[in-house]
Amino acid sequence: MEKNYQNILVAVDGSDEANLALHRAFDLAIKNNATLYITHIIDTRTFATVEQYDRTIIERAEAYGNELLEQYKTDAEAAGVANVKTILDFGSPKVIIPKEIAAKYDIDLIVTGATGLNAVERILIGSVSEAIVRNAKCDVLVVRK
Repeated sequence: MEKNYQNILVAVDGSDEANLALHRAFDLAIKNNATLYITHIIDTRTFATVEQYDRTIIERAEAYGNELLEQYKTDAEAAGVANVKTILDFGSPKVIIPKEIAAKYDIDLIVTGATGLNAVERILIGSVSEAIVRNAKCDVLVVRK
């Protein structure tokens, strides 16, 4: 028996695998007539030391995130997704995506790329996709190249 998803969340960071996850989420949202939530989380932990030298870095990261989300929303609508919403937030994507956003928007499927842009974090403390799989209370689809 196949599950019918109503609220699908896709996490994006601009990486190639996130782009693959995004397009898989388009297909799933269309197939299920679901609302698609596209989220980009600005990991403020990575800015702690840099911000001392460049106070505009968070503003630039926010502008990039908004641009990314608007482009992806346009792409989703062009692909035929009927209901698309975007979410930009700050903090740890490992916590915010599976625990806060998923609960707030009643997400029943999270779609994420297997790897993202931050290879150093992945090596040292584990990937965001791994944390999402471990902590989400809903189904998770990890998309690989």
